[in-house]
This record gives sequence, structure tokens and C-alpha cells, in this order.
Amino acid sequence: MKPSLLHLNDEVAAALREGRAVVALESTIITHGMPFPANLETARGVETVVRENGAVPATIAVVAGKIKVGLGDTELEKLAAAKDVVKASG
Repeated sequence: MKPSLLHLNDEVAAALREGRAVVALESTIITHGMPFPANLETARGVETVVRENGAVPATIAVVAGKIKVGLGDTELEKLAAAKDVVKASG
């Protein structure tokens, strides 16, 4: 069986199962919009605002060939610091 190309992190998957609000956040600002470390600080700040308003943040990025919905802090840090990230959209 072919493994799924879509991966929901545990927090996002649980929120969806329970019918809680999930806010999709694109990763462009992290990878192409701002320099490091401002990009990481901004991403964390936006996720905090989402949480403070009762929703679960789901930053979306392609990582190791898989679409990740909901990045962990380590994944956010790696994307923010990377210099060779390819933009997935046209």
C-alpha cells in the first residue's frame, strides 16, 4: 500500500476529529517572506494568536516530499533557517 503524501500532526488530527476550529497557515512567510530569525518569531507569534482565540494552528508545508499540516516547533525552526527551500507554487 502506498504511504499517504498528506500528514496531519496529532494536534490537528485530534482537533478535526473533535470538531474544533483549525486555522490553516501557509509557510511562505517562513521560507520566502522574511529573513531569519524574524520569520520564525512571526510564525510563532501568529500561531500564538490563533491559540489565544481558541483554534489550533495548522502551518502547512511540503517537508521531505509530504504535505505536512501542522508543523512542530523543530520543523518550523528548520524551515525558517533553511536557505535552499523551493517554493511549491507557481
